Amino acid sequence: MRIARINSKSEDDKSETVDLRLIDQLIEKNKAKKGNLIPLLQGAQDIYGFVPRPVFEKISAECGIPLSEMFGVATFYAQFRLAPVGKHIIKVCHGTACHVQNAKEISESLEESLKIKDGETTEDRFYTLESVACLGCCSLAPVMMIGDQTYGKLTGNEAVRIVKNIKLGEQN
Repeated sequence: MRIARINSKSEDDKSETVDLRLIDQLIEKNKAKKGNLIPLLQGAQDIYGFVPRPVFEKISAECGIPLSEMFGVATFYAQFRLAPVGKHIIKVCHGTACHVQNAKEISESLEESLKIKDGETTEDRFYTLESVACLGCCSLAPVMMIGDQTYGKLTGNEAVRIVKNIKLGEQN
């Protein structure tokens, strides 16, 4: 499990410009609802692709939800992202069936090829690499998923070739 610490102010925060008007309708829709925090965070992430710090601050100010509570929820649930992600998210399954079939080789090959670690995004923001607990495709182990496309019975070399082909296909 990855645990990332949240810096109170990072270099990214200083240059981060976010159009907060984009969440006005989301806030109005959920402001008075009981249990609104998760729908607010999910909606904001749908809009921005992640939940930027200024969005946390605006939701906190307008809905009266303490920042500490918001960050507690956002860091507890793996679905929420606190940093921008790549255009394509590569999910490598590390569930039992995939683990036994050497999912580690797939992750290590992708890390080496993309020059990133698990949970990181390439400099060009084309790919984000994530290890996940299970993709539910045990009969195809080991498996990775990119977007809604599933790739099974992989080796490390095959996974790298798939990732390179996706990028080449979009460059043409």
